[in-house]
Amino acid sequence: MFHLTPGRRAAFGVAGATALLLSLAACGEEESTEQPGGGPSVSASADTSLADKVPAAIKADGKIVVGTDSTYAPAEFLDSDGKTVIGFDVELFTAVAAKLGLKAEFVSAPFGDIISGVSTGKYEVGVSSFTINDERKQQANMVSYFQVGTQWVTKKGNPAGVTIDDACGKKIAVQKDTVQVEDIQKRSKTCTDAGKPAITVEQFPGQDAATAAVVSGKDDAMLADYPVGVYAVTQSNDALELLDKQYEAAPYGYVVGKDQAAFAEAVRDATKALIADGSYKSVLDKWKVADGAITDPAINP
Repeated sequence: MFHLTPGRRAAFGVAGATALLLSLAACGEEESTEQPGGGPSVSASADTSLADKVPAAIKADGKIVVGTDSTYAPAEFLDSDGKTVIGFDVELFTAVAAKLGLKAEFVSAPFGDIISGVSTGKYEVGVSSFTINDERKQQANMVSYFQVGTQWVTKKGNPAGVTIDDACGKKIAVQKDTVQVEDIQKRSKTCTDAGKPAITVEQFPGQDAATAAVVSGKDDAMLADYPVGVYAVTQSNDALELLDKQYEAAPYGYVVGKDQAAFAEAVRDATKALIADGSYKSVLDKWKVADGAITDPAINP
C-alpha cells in the first residue's frame, strides 16, 4: 500500500494489466479485458483565483511535468497502446492541473527515482500513489488526496494456506521501494524470533511482475495497496482472491518540491475545489476506489 523511502506504495501494474494478462494466458486462463476505468475522462474548469497562486516559473509553459511509475494499476498504468498513462491518479491530478489552468504531462519513471527527480527539478510534481510518511515529508512537501491500507492477495482458494499473522516459511511477493517491503520483513523477523522459518521475500521492480509471480504460483501471496490488490483480483479472471481485509490505512500525497510551498498550497486548494464541485468523487467512483476518499486535503499531514 504505502511506500518506503523514495517510493510510494505497492501495487499491481500493467505495464500492468498487460503483463498479468500474458501471465494468465500462459497459465491457460482466458484473458480478461475489462477496464473498470473505462468511459469519458472527468473534466474540470480552470479557477482564476487558484491559477493565480501557481508560481510563474511553473505556469510559464502551460503545463505541469509529472513523474509517475506507470506500473501501478488502477492508479497509474499504461493503456493498451503501451504509451498513454491512465488511472485514477492520472485523471484526478489532470483535473487538479485543469483547476490551476494548466495541463498535466505525465512522464514514466522508476518509482524510486521520482522524489529525487522532483527535488532536482526534473519533475514539477510526483504523482504515483506515494504514502505520506515522515521520511518523505523531510524530502518534499506532500499534499494529501487519498487514503488506503495494505491488502494481501493469494491464488484463488489460497492453496498455500497463507495467513496474514503467520506467513512463516511462505514465499511472498512485493514491489521494491514500498512500505510493504518493510511490513513483510518485520513479519519475517517475528517468525525467526519465534524459531519459525523466515518468510522468503521476493522484491520486484514493478507490481506487475509481483502479481504475475502469484498468478503463476511462483509465490504464495503478495502485499499491495488496497486498490491495487482489488484491481489485480478483478483483472485476473478468477485466478486470484483477496486475503482478509486491508489494514494500516494512510494517506497518499502529491509530491511537490520542498522549496515550493506556494505551489503545494495551490495544489492543495485545487484538490479541495474538486472535492467541493463533485469532480473528485466522480473520478473515484469511475475507477471504483471511492472507499479511499478524503474530505480535507492537507500539506504534510
